[in-house]
Amino acid sequence: MLTRKTPLRRTPWKSSPVESKDWRTELHSGGIKRKARKKRSGHDAKMRNACRDQICYLRVPGVCHQLEREDTIVPCHSNESEHGKAGMRKADDKYTVPGCGLCHYWLDFGGAPQMLKCSTWRRAYREWSEVRDGMPDESVGEIDG
Repeated sequence: MLTRKTPLRRTPWKSSPVESKDWRTELHSGGIKRKARKKRSGHDAKMRNACRDQICYLRVPGVCHQLEREDTIVPCHSNESEHGKAGMRKADDKYTVPGCGLCHYWLDFGGAPQMLKCSTWRRAYREWSEVRDGMPDESVGEIDG
Protein backbone atom coordinates (compact mmCIF):
# COMPACT_ATOMS: atom_id res chain seq x y z
CA MET A 1 0.00 0.00 0.00
CA LEU A 2 1.24 3.47 -0.83
CA THR A 3 1.44 6.05 1.92
CA ARG A 4 1.71 9.77 1.47
CA LYS A 5 4.76 11.42 3.03
CA THR A 6 3.24 14.89 3.15
CA PRO A 7 -0.42 15.67 3.86
CA LEU A 8 -2.60 17.24 1.19
CA ARG A 9 -2.45 20.98 1.27
CA ARG A 10 -5.69 22.91 1.56
CA THR A 11 -5.89 25.73 -0.99
CA PRO A 12 -8.39 28.56 -1.11
CA TRP A 13 -11.03 28.65 -3.85
CA LYS A 14 -9.89 30.43 -6.95
CA SER A 15 -12.35 32.90 -8.32
CA SER A 16 -13.04 32.36 -11.99
CA PRO A 17 -13.08 35.23 -14.49
CA VAL A 18 -16.74 34.44 -15.17
CA GLU A 19 -17.66 35.28 -11.56
CA SER A 20 -16.02 38.68 -11.78
CA LYS A 21 -18.47 39.75 -14.50
CA ASP A 22 -22.13 39.00 -14.78
CA TRP A 23 -21.98 36.88 -17.92
CA ARG A 24 -25.77 36.79 -18.36
CA THR A 25 -26.02 40.54 -18.87
CA GLU A 26 -23.04 40.43 -21.18
CA LEU A 27 -24.70 37.69 -23.23
CA HIS A 28 -27.96 39.60 -23.62
CA SER A 29 -26.30 42.93 -24.28
CA GLY A 30 -24.43 41.49 -27.26
CA GLY A 31 -21.00 41.27 -25.66
CA ILE A 32 -20.73 37.54 -26.26
CA LYS A 33 -21.34 36.53 -29.86
CA ARG A 34 -23.12 33.30 -30.63
CA LYS A 35 -21.95 31.23 -33.52
CA ALA A 36 -24.28 31.33 -36.53
CA ARG A 37 -25.98 28.10 -37.49
CA LYS A 38 -24.39 26.16 -40.28
CA LYS A 39 -26.48 26.37 -43.44
CA ARG A 40 -27.51 22.92 -44.62
CA SER A 41 -26.86 22.12 -48.24
CA GLY A 42 -29.91 22.50 -50.47
CA HIS A 43 -31.62 24.79 -47.95
CA ASP A 44 -33.44 27.66 -49.65
CA ALA A 45 -36.12 29.46 -47.65
CA LYS A 46 -37.16 31.39 -50.76
CA MET A 47 -38.32 28.17 -52.43
CA ARG A 48 -40.24 27.05 -49.35
CA ASN A 49 -41.83 30.48 -48.83
CA ALA A 50 -43.02 30.49 -52.46
CA CYS A 51 -45.48 27.74 -51.47
CA ARG A 52 -47.40 30.09 -49.16
CA ASP A 53 -50.92 31.10 -50.21
CA GLN A 54 -50.95 28.65 -53.13
CA ILE A 55 -53.37 25.91 -54.12
CA CYS A 56 -52.70 22.19 -53.70
CA TYR A 57 -50.78 21.01 -56.76
CA LEU A 58 -50.70 17.35 -55.72
CA ARG A 59 -54.50 16.93 -55.98
CA VAL A 60 -54.49 13.23 -55.10
CA PRO A 61 -57.84 11.69 -56.22
CA GLY A 62 -59.92 10.56 -53.26
CA VAL A 63 -57.63 12.33 -50.78
CA CYS A 64 -57.55 16.03 -51.64
CA HIS A 65 -60.55 18.04 -50.44
CA GLN A 66 -59.08 21.50 -50.86
CA LEU A 67 -61.96 22.79 -52.96
CA GLU A 68 -64.52 21.72 -50.33
CA ARG A 69 -62.77 23.30 -47.32
CA GLU A 70 -59.83 25.51 -46.38
CA ASP A 71 -56.69 23.47 -45.79
CA THR A 72 -53.25 24.41 -44.74
CA ILE A 73 -50.83 24.48 -47.66
CA VAL A 74 -47.38 23.12 -46.85
CA PRO A 75 -44.24 22.57 -48.96
CA CYS A 76 -44.13 18.88 -49.94
CA HIS A 77 -40.55 17.71 -50.54
CA SER A 78 -39.69 15.02 -53.06
CA ASN A 79 -39.08 11.51 -51.71
CA GLU A 80 -36.58 10.55 -54.42
CA SER A 81 -32.87 10.13 -53.80
CA GLU A 82 -31.95 11.94 -57.02
CA HIS A 83 -33.37 15.12 -55.46
CA GLY A 84 -31.23 14.85 -52.32
CA LYS A 85 -33.46 12.63 -50.16
CA ALA A 86 -31.51 10.14 -48.05
CA GLY A 87 -32.47 8.47 -44.78
CA MET A 88 -33.76 11.13 -42.40
CA ARG A 89 -32.56 13.95 -44.69
CA LYS A 90 -35.16 15.87 -46.68
CA ALA A 91 -34.76 16.54 -50.38
CA ASP A 92 -33.35 19.91 -51.39
CA ASP A 93 -35.80 22.80 -51.02
CA LYS A 94 -35.76 23.39 -54.78
CA TYR A 95 -37.79 20.18 -55.06
CA THR A 96 -40.89 21.26 -53.15
CA VAL A 97 -44.50 21.47 -54.30
CA PRO A 98 -47.36 23.24 -52.49
CA GLY A 99 -49.80 20.66 -51.17
CA CYS A 100 -52.63 20.42 -48.66
CA GLY A 101 -52.03 18.58 -45.42
CA LEU A 102 -53.98 15.49 -46.51
CA CYS A 103 -52.04 15.11 -49.78
CA HIS A 104 -48.76 15.69 -47.95
CA TYR A 105 -49.63 12.93 -45.48
CA TRP A 106 -50.55 10.61 -48.37
CA LEU A 107 -47.24 11.39 -50.10
CA ASP A 108 -45.12 10.66 -47.00
CA PHE A 109 -47.06 7.95 -45.15
CA GLY A 110 -49.80 6.64 -47.47
CA GLY A 111 -49.98 3.01 -48.49
CA ALA A 112 -49.94 3.70 -52.23
CA PRO A 113 -47.14 2.22 -54.38
CA GLN A 114 -43.97 4.33 -54.48
CA MET A 115 -44.19 4.62 -58.27
CA LEU A 116 -47.65 6.22 -58.04
CA LYS A 117 -46.43 8.66 -55.40
CA CYS A 118 -43.40 9.62 -57.51
CA SER A 119 -45.43 10.13 -60.69
CA THR A 120 -48.00 12.24 -58.79
CA TRP A 121 -45.25 14.37 -57.26
CA ARG A 122 -43.48 14.82 -60.63
CA ARG A 123 -46.69 15.91 -62.37
CA ALA A 124 -47.33 18.43 -59.62
CA TYR A 125 -43.73 19.65 -59.78
CA ARG A 126 -43.94 20.32 -63.52
CA GLU A 127 -47.15 22.32 -63.03
CA TRP A 128 -45.72 24.19 -60.02
CA SER A 129 -42.42 25.05 -61.73
CA GLU A 130 -44.39 26.73 -64.55
CA VAL A 131 -46.14 28.95 -62.01
CA ARG A 132 -43.06 29.53 -59.82
CA ASP A 133 -40.47 30.18 -62.56
CA GLY A 134 -42.67 30.98 -65.55
CA MET A 135 -41.42 27.94 -67.46
CA PRO A 136 -41.62 24.17 -66.85
CA ASP A 137 -38.67 22.36 -65.27
CA GLU A 138 -37.95 19.55 -67.73
CA SER A 139 -35.17 18.09 -65.59
CA VAL A 140 -37.81 16.16 -63.64
CA GLY A 141 -39.27 13.74 -66.15
CA GLU A 142 -41.91 11.04 -66.16
CA ILE A 143 -41.66 7.79 -64.24
CA ASP A 144 -41.54 4.84 -66.62
CA GLY A 145 -44.13 2.35 -65.41
